[in-house]
Amino acid sequence: MKKPSLIVSLVPVILLVTIIFTFVRIFGDQVTAGPSQFTLLFVAIITFAIARFSYGLTWSDAEKSMLSHLKNTYPSILILISIGALTGSWMSSGIIPSMIYYGLKIIHPAIFLPLAFVVSSIISLVTGSSWSTVGTFGVALLGVGKIIGLPTPWLAGAIISGAYFGDKMSPLSDTTNLASSFCGVPLFTHIRYMLINTVPVCIICLVIYSIAGFRIPTENAVDVQTQLTALESTFNISIWLLLIPIITILLVVKKVSPFVTLFLSAIAGAVTAVFVQPQICQEIANGRLAAAITMISTHVSIETGDEILNNLTSTNGMAGMLNTVWLILCVIAYAGVMTASGMIHVITENLLKLMRNTLSTIASTLGTCIFFNMALGDQYMAIILPGNMFSESYKKQGFAPEVLSRTIEESATVTSVLIPWNTCGVAQSTVLNVATLTYLPYCFFNLITPLFSLFAAAIGYKIRKLTN
Repeated sequence: MKKPSLIVSLVPVILLVTIIFTFVRIFGDQVTAGPSQFTLLFVAIITFAIARFSYGLTWSDAEKSMLSHLKNTYPSILILISIGALTGSWMSSGIIPSMIYYGLKIIHPAIFLPLAFVVSSIISLVTGSSWSTVGTFGVALLGVGKIIGLPTPWLAGAIISGAYFGDKMSPLSDTTNLASSFCGVPLFTHIRYMLINTVPVCIICLVIYSIAGFRIPTENAVDVQTQLTALESTFNISIWLLLIPIITILLVVKKVSPFVTLFLSAIAGAVTAVFVQPQICQEIANGRLAAAITMISTHVSIETGDEILNNLTSTNGMAGMLNTVWLILCVIAYAGVMTASGMIHVITENLLKLMRNTLSTIASTLGTCIFFNMALGDQYMAIILPGNMFSESYKKQGFAPEVLSRTIEESATVTSVLIPWNTCGVAQSTVLNVATLTYLPYCFFNLITPLFSLFAAAIGYKIRKLTN
């Protein structure tokens, strides 16, 4: 098949970004409830038409590429569905309400933002999963913060920042292992080298969230005692319920499949609800088994007598993730056509030409990874493709392979959640019920990390060279 030109290759990307941002202005937070899906399929068809009539691409080849992308993304879809099930059962069983209850009793509003960042970082570092962290402890932290009276965008930003610290640094993280393996770097060499840039960024984030915590006024917040009373009267609150989240973390540490871990944890939450929260089960459905299945699979609304808690305890189970799955499938269709047409490779080849010195090499890699996150809507592809394509270029310039693996993590991993149509951005915005563009300005770890990487390259700070 004839290779497309750079100008032609950029047309679908420019078209996608233009339409998406236009629809954001028209539909606002509802842009991922249909408009984004339409846009992705529309641009995919336009891309295929260009490639078909100009370069001879067949629909069969496009479908093969889509299936390849689906194979890489399917585990994430299962995890997303299981998070929906887990959130529903953990809410109805009193697990998340218990987290919120004890959090309200011990946490001071002024230190909540930096604490949310630290707690999310620790949980994500231990589990290796930003998705699991946000879908479990992140939901609870957001609930506590809302009751305290902190702005939702700040809360979501702190939680996501911490979650992606662990996603970037944990030896259990799939992205950490992907980046190190595709760049040919031993895992712990990769992690130790990332610490050089990650530690300063974390300190900066802690300072920002600490200052914000003390400066954001919460004196007009609701009376916390009202929520504590409502929680006690609605749920059977118990410290023992927190054993299930602890067991969940242990299963992840033991490297049990994330999907299996989360889904079993969801079932454990439903079983707990049947025995510990019979009054909730009676409110949900006629019969405890029916209630258990309902809380896992579909919409549940629990009346607590408090409007804020009613909003927090309302869940949609697995069904609530179907809109996100729909979007991911449309992303796969678009990414498949872009890859099969060769347009992605053409853009990458031209970026390689910009790699002339340390700064331009790092800048080109950062830009490429962010571009792939936008153009392909998939974090894994944004890690794998640069890892494969830039390895030889880095070697020729005398850079150690960990320079490439670190740069990929400092762009592809952390920025994926900032893009509304990327699978990570879609997943986290769905779980937290906060629009991607709403939390984006407050995800300081995700925003500062690539900038610090660029700064380090500009001054030549700790840029390792190959040794003979």
